[in-house]
Amino acid sequence: MAKLTLNINGTAQELDVEAGEPLLYVLRNGLGLKGPKFGCGLSECGACTVLADGKPLRACIVPAASLAGRTITTLEGLGTLENPHPLQQAFIDEQAAQCAYCIPGMIMSAKALLDRNPEPSDEDIAWALAGNLCGCGTHLRIVRAIKRAASTMRETPIDSREGSA
Repeated sequence: MAKLTLNINGTAQELDVEAGEPLLYVLRNGLGLKGPKFGCGLSECGACTVLADGKPLRACIVPAASLAGRTITTLEGLGTLENPHPLQQAFIDEQAAQCAYCIPGMIMSAKALLDRNPEPSDEDIAWALAGNLCGCGTHLRIVRAIKRAASTMRETPIDSREGSA
């Protein structure tokens, strides 16, 4: 075991980590963060997607130790039940989840997209979500949710989103 400090959801977390231990295990088992899901374990389904320095990252295959000094954001770092992030609220409003297993990864990939492109086209959204698999058939609702969130985020001053971004 080695001591490791990771910046997760805005908080420095000092952890004991096994050599090569995937970030997903550290997040779920070590910190109790259940947003990122274990899907395939091969970086193919996107259920474990988190953001590392604002970019989507598959937490199932990346050793936690390789992320020292980087900023990690999970679904839990976006918003709260009382004050959901606009993406979280849009997914609720559009009823974009059926089983919801893939939704945390979808939201995190969408967050990265909207941070770099506040007015994405359907093609932009499809490209951003290409690595996130869903078998429930709510893709049209997911696209509508992302477009709704984009519109809301463009209308909301950044200062008022700081606590939920």
